[in-house]
Amino acid sequence: MSKFMYSGSYTKKGVQGLLKEGGTSRRDETIRMVESLGGTVEAYYWCYGQEDFVSIMDFPDHTTVTGLALNIAASGTFSGNLTPLITVEEMDEMVKVKLGKYRLPGD
Repeated sequence: MSKFMYSGSYTKKGVQGLLKEGGTSRRDETIRMVESLGGTVEAYYWCYGQEDFVSIMDFPDHTTVTGLALNIAASGTFSGNLTPLITVEEMDEMVKVKLGKYRLPGD
């Protein structure tokens, strides 16, 4: 499973729904959607500033989580940001990748 952070900011329409249904309802709906696609929600937080909420999720593949993000974006209730999260161990493996001969742009 790969880990992702999904964060976003509500539009006027989204805030109206949030005021009507409350924060627990939105978190529970997120859990329902994610689990229906084979993922899990590790954490869900409300925040203020640039983002209104942050969710940390595990998904079996990039295709599924990107499909989820696209469908949510089409709703028009908030703008979201999907960020893949990389573990320390994964980064240790990534830094071992070496390029062979590579011509830099402009060289």
